[in-house]
Amino acid sequence: MDERIHKWLYDIKISIEEIDGFFENQNKDFIQYRNNIMLKRAIERNLEIIGEAVNRILKRDDSYEDKTSDVKAIIALRNQVIHGYDNISDENIWSILINHLPKLKSDIDDLIQ
Repeated sequence: MDERIHKWLYDIKISIEEIDGFFENQNKDFIQYRNNIMLKRAIERNLEIIGEAVNRILKRDDSYEDKTSDVKAIIALRNQVIHGYDNISDENIWSILINHLPKLKSDIDDLIQ
């Protein structure tokens, strides 16, 4: 595996682990998330990192589009968080955390192996 791609896969893994760590000793609760601006910004930053890493991987080797779920949506989310920050929906980010991040984590773990 390309050394740079391997590094970016680990960047994604670390960002997902950081997000999971924010909820380590508590249940994931949407209301608490919505009311905690620092938590929201920290999660958004990690989602930016994930999207940028996926984008770099695809630019280096586009075969990864078939190896990871929803790569275009991941990059689109990164762009929305960065450029459309005033249109970010708490519900949308929460849905990604609950419904999509676990699958991405599994995909990345498989690729790193």
